[in-house]
Amino acid sequence: MRRPNILLTGTPGVGKTTLGKELASRAGMTYINVGEMAKEGELYEGFDEEYDCPILDEDRVIDELEDKMSEGGVIVDYHGCDFFPERWFHIVFVLRVENSFLYDRLESRGYKGKKLQDNLQCEIFQTLYEEAMLSYREEIVHQLPSNTPEDLERNLDQIMQWIEQWMKDNN
Repeated sequence: MRRPNILLTGTPGVGKTTLGKELASRAGMTYINVGEMAKEGELYEGFDEEYDCPILDEDRVIDELEDKMSEGGVIVDYHGCDFFPERWFHIVFVLRVENSFLYDRLESRGYKGKKLQDNLQCEIFQTLYEEAMLSYREEIVHQLPSNTPEDLERNLDQIMQWIEQWMKDNN
């Protein structure tokens, strides 16, 4: 494997997609948005009426990604992380955002009611950070602030440095 696999996770609206696409472009890696992949491949096992969204078929997602992940050089973007095999990722970044920013971002996406409140609570209680800490080796899980364009640039620089070091150490 010549390039590392990276997981970007965090509450919807924290900036995973923006970071992931730009990172893939700068690093020459493959970017996979699991939500988009599921939509294109109809990788669902039902529909959640309460949250007004499809229910991901995690087993089919794993099957779909397995070959790509074994090649390396993949950036995976998804808000959940506990169903991905631990062996897939060399590093996991949990993006975090202050609730005032998150509220505005989610509201602009049309989130409201229970869906909006539950996502805000998910961020407040660090639910996805805890999920990552339970799912992967503690030393590969890192939190990154994602409030401002300056945070985005800092995160890109930091992750690019990590990728370059990984490639030196592993090739």
